[in-house]
Amino acid sequence: MIKKCTALFIAFLITSTSVFAASAPKEPTVEAIGAVLLDGATGRVLWAKNADKPLAMASTTKIMTAVLALEYGKPDEIVTVSKRAASAPEVNMDLRVHEEIKLQYLIYALMLQSSNDAAVAISEHIGGSVENFCAMMTKRAAELGATDTVFETPNGLDSGDHHSTAHDMALITRYALSLEGFLPLINTSNFTAESSKGTHYIVNKNRLLNEYEGANGVKTGFTGKAGHCFVGSARRGDMQLISVVLASGWGGKGREQKWLDTKEILNYGFDNYKYSAIIHAGDPAGALSVSRSKTPSITLCFADEVILPLRADETSKVAVDKNYPVTIKAPVQKGQAVGTASIKIDKAEVAEVDIITKEGAERHDLKTSLEKVVNAVFDCTTTKPLDLVLPEF
Repeated sequence: MIKKCTALFIAFLITSTSVFAASAPKEPTVEAIGAVLLDGATGRVLWAKNADKPLAMASTTKIMTAVLALEYGKPDEIVTVSKRAASAPEVNMDLRVHEEIKLQYLIYALMLQSSNDAAVAISEHIGGSVENFCAMMTKRAAELGATDTVFETPNGLDSGDHHSTAHDMALITRYALSLEGFLPLINTSNFTAESSKGTHYIVNKNRLLNEYEGANGVKTGFTGKAGHCFVGSARRGDMQLISVVLASGWGGKGREQKWLDTKEILNYGFDNYKYSAIIHAGDPAGALSVSRSKTPSITLCFADEVILPLRADETSKVAVDKNYPVTIKAPVQKGQAVGTASIKIDKAEVAEVDIITKEGAERHDLKTSLEKVVNAVFDCTTTKPLDLVLPEF
């Protein structure tokens, strides 16, 4: 049997001075066809609009290209530029055939000014070919939790079934931000790269870095199919937020709208969400009966702390569903996982934590008792204790 119980928790605020309004806040108004706001610490979706709708994502693709470059390459590796890379369309850094340049410099050009030739050069260097590298990108994205993303180009140019979703791009970006070197890279305002053919001057095109408090990334994008797109991120205090807007519009209006959409979404997050401790590690989680032991029951506790970003109107909607057996057979080890707790907000699961034993329980039945007696009689202190084969009772 599995014991199920639900407890409602009033979330305790980490910052005791925070005061919440009682009603739900007004949601963001954005033009983007697909959009999402993700909490960087927990991965919780804080707001969404068509977040799982498949859409072209233009040069936000290059976030995944950078991820593989950082994972598989070394900054000082020398990349030799192919004819295919040198012929990539604008935007480019004007690479030339047989030019030799450090991988690190290509990643700067890729992320700061969205150079398409840098993307192709990186993909051929890491993957052996553009096609193989794109397959690597798609596979890695799936490993990161992206459920509807297919990469057919390393630079985001429109091609076949090349697409993602706002949610998938947010998940990929959340991982990218955790990689060593990624955050300093995307925060660089300009960079000078030397190669065998000369000097390349690279300038960051991310306006958000200068226009939004706490902004720290990430990547712009535009194609005729995708429209204007942007993956943004910002940190204020201990809160890191990630926003994605896909297809904020076309033409001059769309170019400006992606920035407006992004700021609207990020403002919604910072204005309305605060971190709250739902569960502390070691908090009591119930009790468990123990069979075949002198210990009739043992206490349970939560294995880890659970902290979630919450709006004021969500604090009364937090529930913890605990699932663990009614009874367990000895022996039981201290700290043994025996169940899980599902943390839900308004019936939607947002986190999970293990339920563990707070103490152990030794086995005590006919078999173990006889073994103890026999071992004592034969003084099995210098040899391996006898293990009697008896039927279970």
